[in-house]
Parts: sequence; structure tokens; C-alpha cells
Amino acid sequence: MAEPETMGGLVLSLAARSALNPRTALDLLTLAWAFRRREWWRQPPFLPLPDRAYLEWRLHTAYGEERALPPVEDVLRFARWRRRLLSA
Repeated sequence: MAEPETMGGLVLSLAARSALNPRTALDLLTLAWAFRRREWWRQPPFLPLPDRAYLEWRLHTAYGEERALPPVEDVLRFARWRRRLLSA
């Protein structure tokens, strides 16, 4: 399967993987919740989305570029790693 070329494509690919595996869905949901912008309810669009500056910093430290799009497997691996780390 080809890697997505846009953030929307990445989200759709992750959603498809989540539909096939409930454990993956839970891992990705808890990861998304952890990345949400603090006090997200105070500013439009009033959605628990990550802060752009924080997300760019995370991408830069992981891939050397703020606009990098992580491979689907990297996101899944990080979500699983985070679950195992927090449950230990």
C-alpha cells in the first residue's frame, strides 16, 4: 500500500487501520487526546486538535522537517509504544 501524501490521507489511512483493529483504534484515540491543544474549548474551531507549533516541533525532531508527513507504520508504532510505556 502506498504511503499517503497529505495529512488528510494519513488520517484516512489510520482510520482504516483502526476500523480493522479495536486495539489500534484505542491506541490512536488516546494518542490523539494526549496531543490535543490545551484549553482547546476556548478557541475556534473548538476541537481537541494538536497545537500546530507543537506538532511541527515533534515532526522536526523526528524527521528533520516541520512539514514532514510520517509514515503510517511510524504513527502506529509510536501509539503502541506509548501504550506499553504508560501501562508499565
